[in-house]
Amino acid sequence: MDHETGRIRLDRTLYASVHYPTDYGFIEGTLGEDSDPLDALVLVSEPTFPGCEIEARPVGVFKMRDDKGIDHKVLCVPISDPLWRTIETLKDVPPHLLDEIEHFFNVYKILEKKETFTEGWEDADTARTIVAQAYERLGGAA
Repeated sequence: MDHETGRIRLDRTLYASVHYPTDYGFIEGTLGEDSDPLDALVLVSEPTFPGCEIEARPVGVFKMRDDKGIDHKVLCVPISDPLWRTIETLKDVPPHLLDEIEHFFNVYKILEKKETFTEGWEDADTARTIVAQAYERLGGAA
């Protein structure tokens, strides 16, 4: 997100033949600890598109750091998606999918010669706290 114009700009391309294991975006109106909007991984049944707004709720957070510092990823489910809306906690998410997400963030910057440090999963309460702090950091309200 371009902070001055509010427009979505291509931030990076992946340097390897990997792809994000879920839809990937950000939570509008937030500021993560890396000075970017808070990252969101969204479990969807159908592909979406850049700029698509999805009403979703957090079910967990993947904690990690990169060259810019803390860079947590909030795992969300769309409220209106019948295949995912029953997911309440990380225990409801297929374990292999959680492993895929973790693996992706362990390897996606290797060919850029950048390091990432993954710290594992935390629950929905922790995710909601991180989201609330990110709204406060930008001066908004959740």
